[in-house]
Amino acid sequence: MNASTLSPLQTEWATLQQDHERHERCAVGIKVAAVALTAGAALFGFPFELAAPLIAIVWVIEAMLRTVQARLGQRLLKVEALIADGASEYAACQLHTEWQATRPGAVGLLMEYAKSALKPTVAFPYPLLIILSFVLSLPG
Repeated sequence: MNASTLSPLQTEWATLQQDHERHERCAVGIKVAAVALTAGAALFGFPFELAAPLIAIVWVIEAMLRTVQARLGQRLLKVEALIADGASEYAACQLHTEWQATRPGAVGLLMEYAKSALKPTVAFPYPLLIILSFVLSLPG
């Protein structure tokens, strides 16, 4: 099927799927950057008090990225159901409208980020990097 014969929902699905995969690749890049940051901090003798917060900031950045990715995933599932049900083309392109209707307040958003940060696939390797940074900062 070429792009000119795709329905609006199919086009939305293809776009969301590409973005979802892009977020996955970015998350891997963030993890690699965290490892490089930890190695650089150890190599250049950064104190633990500086290295640990920097690693934690990178962890939060990945959690935020993964939270957005999860929203894309939710919309992907909805679009798949709409396609399966033969929904109207007017059901397409509602990602932000639907999210805005259920958007939590500031505390709710922070809770979303915190929940995301604690998922094992997001949390790895940050606690280990913080521990490693601590061990490497010990004298002797």
